[in-house]
Amino acid sequence: MAAVAPLLPSRRVPPIGFAHRGARAHAPENTLEAFELALRLGATGLESDVWLTADGVPVLDHDGVVGSLLRRKRIRDLRRSELPKHIPELAELYASFGTDFELSLDVKDPAAGGPTVAVTAAADPTMASRLWLCDDDLDRMVTWREVSPHVRLVDSTRLAKLKQGPERLGARLQASRIDAVNLHQSDWTGGLVTLFHRFGIYAFGWDAQFDRTLDGLLRMGIDGVFCDHVDRMVDALARHAGRDAGEGDGEGPVELPLP
Repeated sequence: MAAVAPLLPSRRVPPIGFAHRGARAHAPENTLEAFELALRLGATGLESDVWLTADGVPVLDHDGVVGSLLRRKRIRDLRRSELPKHIPELAELYASFGTDFELSLDVKDPAAGGPTVAVTAAADPTMASRLWLCDDDLDRMVTWREVSPHVRLVDSTRLAKLKQGPERLGARLQASRIDAVNLHQSDWTGGLVTLFHRFGIYAFGWDAQFDRTLDGLLRMGIDGVFCDHVDRMVDALARHAGRDAGEGDGEGPVELPLP
């Protein structure tokens, strides 16, 4: 019988369950319908991609282009009124569902970062601390703190891209006050999670679609998972909470302070 990996502590307790593009396994992705269903199913976080329209409105869409194959147009070249109705504004998300959730946004359009933080702060001054902006340009990300010092910043990368190694990256993220690193689920090991935790960096894993993947990441001490199947993800987080209570000292792990 294979040995069970030890249960490592997360910095984030409980870990965040991000519904990838809303409940995209159950509803059309990146729509208000998908986001509503994700929250109703128990997701504690939502995930999407943010773009800026030609008239400066942050909207949620994956590809950043609209129209038929032969008449594709970029969102950044269109006004908000010219977009299909199924593409929601960020402000609409907050107006529809409030701000009692975590929100991870891939900033696909570099121009969208500052306006995204501004719209978030206008909706709820406390929401910036629950807004996780993902990018791979650290210098660009830190400028978004000029809009709100409380916004969360996430380095979204792959292990193969870390030419100088994860320890060097951890030190750089700590120095730049980046909050988290987001890697594909296949990149993570318990040792790697522990390494980033040592630098005070949260560890997020994306493309966690199956029970064995979700359970493995959570045992490693991951702080957030991204999944299309919200029901599956919520069940995994519940299993993890039960294991955590049963295998710990009765109090469970606590969020570690920054070094």
